[in-house]
Amino acid sequence: MKMWKQSVMGNNEVNDRAKRPAKRLTALALAALLAVSAVTVTGCGDSDGQEYAWVMATASPEDTVTGIYANKFAEEVEALSGGELRIQVYHNSVLGGDTELIESCQCGDIPFVVQNTAPEVSYMPRLALFDLPCVFSDLDELHEVLDDETFMGKINEIYEDAGFRLLGMADQNFRVMTSNVRVESMDDFKGIKIRTMENSYHMAFWSDFGTNPTPMAFAELYVGLEQHTVDAQENPYEVICSNGFYEVQDYVIETNHLPHLLALVTNSEFYQNLSPEEQAIIDEAAEIAKEYAREQAVARSDSKIEEITEGGAEIVEVSDELRDEMRAACSDVYEEIRGVVNDDELFFAYCGSVYAGQ
Repeated sequence: MKMWKQSVMGNNEVNDRAKRPAKRLTALALAALLAVSAVTVTGCGDSDGQEYAWVMATASPEDTVTGIYANKFAEEVEALSGGELRIQVYHNSVLGGDTELIESCQCGDIPFVVQNTAPEVSYMPRLALFDLPCVFSDLDELHEVLDDETFMGKINEIYEDAGFRLLGMADQNFRVMTSNVRVESMDDFKGIKIRTMENSYHMAFWSDFGTNPTPMAFAELYVGLEQHTVDAQENPYEVICSNGFYEVQDYVIETNHLPHLLALVTNSEFYQNLSPEEQAIIDEAAEIAKEYAREQAVARSDSKIEEITEGGAEIVEVSDELRDEMRAACSDVYEEIRGVVNDDELFFAYCGSVYAGQ
């Protein structure tokens, strides 16, 4: 079975697969991973009675919705199995960044990963569907789509084709824009130098808005904003607060241009090799964790907005008229992504209501 299985037989040795250095994990990450052997449990369905814990990893700090999502899933797996299954969660890129984690999950070295869908597009190009800007007016609309079994069945086919199984999709609310320029019209976007992720679709729609999108290492962003190397950036409220961006920005523009989606994925072969009872536990735990993470995303966003306003930055709402203009401005991105998705049923299920207005 392709997974990290930690044994306490003998001198806490790990199995042969774990002894071999993983292709994409650093020596430091491997050393941390071996510490899982301290967390042991008799696995249900293991006829040899071997004791093990499964590994789960994120690139985000523990005190984020991503971290909360991962921890809740691990807690529920243990609770639903009566303590017979246990997951050790590693946060904050201990086992690698987003790219390393999705690669390690794909090849079976790490069973479970929680991360934003954006870095997964390189491995599953049709997930560019989730890069369509300005599709949803609120989270209720988003969740209605994500909770549709037919839609998510098609999304899971994309994951399965790449060697994964999608267990659930939560979110960290919407991504919004912080800026030293007050934005209330399309003209106000013009010329703003905004730091974005190095994602071609993101850069394209920000260009369509009239801004100058500029990739920059995240670690350099605060200083870049402070020194006016860039004028603006975009992220969920939680990230804005945890990094203090509102300290060096005058406005938070509620563009809500993209939902910050969080995918809980596992290696497909790993999942298929579980017993039916274990699969049922994993599925139920994933559903509970998804709903909990969504609730936390809303609650934490509300508290972060309060923190931002108390810190002196102003929240600027985007009018329905401006949102319509933003959507219309990036019609070329819609067409490009439609071609990549190459499935009109899937494409229209996600954005049909707004695409009609393109």
